[in-house]
Amino acid sequence: MCGAVVGLALGVAMAGCASAPTDAAPTAPAPPVPPAVTTVTSNSVPSADWQMIGTSVQGRPIRMRSLGHGPRHVLFIGGIHGDESEGAYTTEQLPDAFSQNDLGDAVTLTILEDANPDGRAAGTRGNANGVDVNRNFPASNFDAGNPVNGSTPLSQPEAVAVVAAIDRTTPNLIIVAHAWAGKQFINFDGPAREIAERFSATSGLKVEASNEFAPTPGSLGSYAGRGRGIPLLTIEVLKGSDPKQVWDKIRPALIEAMRG
Repeated sequence: MCGAVVGLALGVAMAGCASAPTDAAPTAPAPPVPPAVTTVTSNSVPSADWQMIGTSVQGRPIRMRSLGHGPRHVLFIGGIHGDESEGAYTTEQLPDAFSQNDLGDAVTLTILEDANPDGRAAGTRGNANGVDVNRNFPASNFDAGNPVNGSTPLSQPEAVAVVAAIDRTTPNLIIVAHAWAGKQFINFDGPAREIAERFSATSGLKVEASNEFAPTPGSLGSYAGRGRGIPLLTIEVLKGSDPKQVWDKIRPALIEAMRG
């Protein structure tokens, strides 16, 4: 479950989900310096235009690509908890929707495909070290006492890659795909309440602030939203729901949020 990029941060960056402690092997080496990301302005975005921003604990690529050339930068993260794959279809459909809605002149959208590919492959919330990537960011509320968070902030290469994507794209908005068991809602961190309320009106998802429903120490929302002041939206869809139905439900709200 969940709680919380070259310039479009579908800042809906999802704050994170509460989780039970598990044994974790902490530190992993930081990934190598990634290559520059190619910006794609045409309607077609071939797979070759994915660029590595880092690698996972087990060496899987963490990839992102950029579309458009507008002044508004949005970063969309397709997932951060490996057992929440409901956003994968949305991530696949987003480039075509971006082009079909002629957003390229107004927006630069960066899509970070999956921030935890090892967890996705294993179907686990955490990464291959057993660490919750969405608790490993250098937020002021980082909790070093819980091993599931990692020994120190950014001890996990996946968290390092996400921060690198944020630094590289300097997004005006971050949007993160998550899933929650038993309910669905739009969650926000930082100066994103107005964006979240518009997203709610369009999608029908209830608005909840991260700090209103669960503690989120070291989450992306705590770090980027509250710490760095970047509007961040976390889309919490119903865990186990049909990914295509998820896309149909949130698509208009996503387009509106990206447009600003």
